[in-house]
Amino acid sequence: MALILIVDDSPTEVHAMKVALERHGYQIVSAGDGAEAYEKARQMKPDLIFMDVVMPGVNGFQATRKLAADPDTKEIPVIMITSKDQETDRIWGMRQGAVDYLIKPVSAERLLSKARAVLAS
Repeated sequence: MALILIVDDSPTEVHAMKVALERHGYQIVSAGDGAEAYEKARQMKPDLIFMDVVMPGVNGFQATRKLAADPDTKEIPVIMITSKDQETDRIWGMRQGAVDYLIKPVSAERLLSKARAVLAS
């Protein structure tokens, strides 16, 4: 089954996404910030990354840009999940290398739908 990396500094958000995805057979690992996410992505090569934007240290935009620029991680799809709901934020996220951009709160159904769509492509 697919390995998904959830990157968020909120343990509550991580738990909610983890429960929703594990129910459907996905393996989950998590990271609390962009720097940890980059290291885990290089080590574990997840099939998909759900990336928050607003985090301490390396934010989601910076981490996504770094992942997209690295030959070892550039093929890993990143879906941003954030409370930043301005169109300029969405455009910026996509320019950093994200394949999709979702606004919090994200329902379990929508999360699963996006994971399935990206993993099937």
